[in-house]
Amino acid sequence: MALTKTPICDFGKKAEEFKLKSTDNKILSLTDIKGEKGTLIMFICNHCPYVKAIIKDLVDDCDEIKKIGINSAAICSNDVKNYPEDSFEKMIEFAKENNFKFPYLHDDTQEIARKYNAVCTPDFFAYNNKLELQYRGRIRELKDLKPIRNGDSELLMALKQISQTGNGPKNQIPSMGCNIKWTK
Repeated sequence: MALTKTPICDFGKKAEEFKLKSTDNKILSLTDIKGEKGTLIMFICNHCPYVKAIIKDLVDDCDEIKKIGINSAAICSNDVKNYPEDSFEKMIEFAKENNFKFPYLHDDTQEIARKYNAVCTPDFFAYNNKLELQYRGRIRELKDLKPIRNGDSELLMALKQISQTGNGPKNQIPSMGCNIKWTK
């Protein structure tokens, strides 16, 4: 398990359009997912211990941000041939087990992960209502793969700020996780 950190936020970079199949068997685009006050695009997978460590917090945060006009979607881009735990069928199970109320999308060609320059799971891209990148940090601190819960997560606080001002926090701590499992 190689640990990777996300790059620094490229403030203002526009979100990349996509059309991907959801675990509900619908083809969804960025336009379908866009929220009134912002949009959160997350690259996750089913097997990563970092994702497993934060999945409850992530689902809770996504429920909260929906209330303030920010929609979210998760994308799995991992190589399913070498990582069958991340197959589309397993994605459906993972979404149900964790009570996802947001779309979980399959990037089987890895094209979208490359367009976004996603590097790890989890990797968070939070956009304002103009689809301009405002946050690319972590959800919260982890210690020995256990979330440190001392109030709202950094991700939730950043998204609240984006919903109110259109801008993310200037200081962001990179997300850490497993490398995306590339096919080549």
